[in-house]
Amino acid sequence: MRNGGACRGPRETPPKRLNLKLETRNSKLRIAQLALITLLAMVFLGADTDARFNRLGHQLMCMCGCNQVLLECNHVGCAYSSRMRDELAAGIARGDNDSLILQSFVQKYGNTVLAAPTTKGFNRIAWIMPFAVFAAAIFLTVWLVRLWKSRAVAQPVPRPALDAEQLDDLRRKARQETEF
Repeated sequence: MRNGGACRGPRETPPKRLNLKLETRNSKLRIAQLALITLLAMVFLGADTDARFNRLGHQLMCMCGCNQVLLECNHVGCAYSSRMRDELAAGIARGDNDSLILQSFVQKYGNTVLAAPTTKGFNRIAWIMPFAVFAAAIFLTVWLVRLWKSRAVAQPVPRPALDAEQLDDLRRKARQETEF
């Protein structure tokens, strides 16, 4: 018998101190994991307002007529871009979600304020049509090339075997028909 002749029986139970250390170590590990997940959630789920401002600002167009994205409008003293940037910053400061901020801009300035059309309803056509036209152009090009390849090619006509007298007779007729 091991352990100095003492037998503990069929099952050996670990000492109580070891269980307490494992439980303490596991709870500290769980707290560290929870803190790490919370930190990552704050960083990656939009805690950075500057990144949100940039993302939303690049989804909007400046309404001064320059046809540039709001944050890239380069007009000196552009009244629209500064006012729209202030509205965007105020919406973010209020804690509005992205769709609410974009919808408020659409209500105030119209659908042209969006840099890209929405993917809902009739606006899906704006996304589908460029691809559909491209596919139709490719199909039409392939069809035309195959049509042109299948056409009969003109074969050269062999030179007629005429003697000199028949050839002179044809030349005389041609001169007579082309005289005024």
